[in-house]
Amino acid sequence: MYYILFYETVENFVEKRAPFRKEHLDYANAAHERGALVMAGALDEPADKAVLVFKGEGAVVAENFAKHDPYVKNGLITEWLVRPWNVVIGGQ
Repeated sequence: MYYILFYETVENFVEKRAPFRKEHLDYANAAHERGALVMAGALDEPADKAVLVFKGEGAVVAENFAKHDPYVKNGLITEWLVRPWNVVIGGQ
């Protein structure tokens, strides 16, 4: 099953994320290498949200990611939400 983690970001996110970007990307890349994180990225124009797609046995895979994400821990994410995603076309 797939799960989407939606992030709402702080104002001026692109500028404010700089001190935490490497740590966040290292954390996300590790989740990707484990096979939990399928794809992720910030939305643009405006850069006020991000979407991360997870694959796992339950929503806990995405929830645990959010709880330990350096962006969340350092206040760059104002709100996050996990939703199950019923993939109809594509996926494995």
